[in-house]
Amino acid sequence: MILTGSEITRRVQSGEIVISPFREENVNPNSYNFTLSSTLRVYEEGEIDVRKEKETKTIEIGEGGYVLQPRRLYLASTTEIIGSHHFVPSYAARSSVARLGMFINLSAPFGDIGFVGNWTLQLLAINQIRVYAGMTVGQMMFWKVRGEIELYNGKYQGAKGPIASQIFKDFAVLQHER
Repeated sequence: MILTGSEITRRVQSGEIVISPFREENVNPNSYNFTLSSTLRVYEEGEIDVRKEKETKTIEIGEGGYVLQPRRLYLASTTEIIGSHHFVPSYAARSSVARLGMFINLSAPFGDIGFVGNWTLQLLAINQIRVYAGMTVGQMMFWKVRGEIELYNGKYQGAKGPIASQIFKDFAVLQHER
């Protein structure tokens, strides 16, 4: 069951949901609008080997914005710290952003219960699109759970800013276990 906007507000006030900073005007009927931070990351050119850490370049979005190039993956993050130990968060683009041909989430819409931090977004544009730090790009929904809760405590916990893939760490664990 998805929480309504008024219920999200109540749960933020009770501390069961973390949204910081919280702005009442960002509350929707059944979601919360979040904003784009000022930092982007892009992978350096060349092959990405999932067993090795891939270098990224940091881009700061200036006052004049930044133009996303088509078919280039940009890692971004929410300005807000968002999460919950009581509800499962999921996110999607605002329809206004999607109508421009910009994806903010390619294939990982659900977060883990217990994750609290800046959410890394995967920006991909069909067209050249100028984005600005602080613009509302997506909406976070919160879902009630049924069953025992096991809190997330993985490699992305407490993320600050956009975080590149850490999948290479999974291979290091597999190697160690062999």
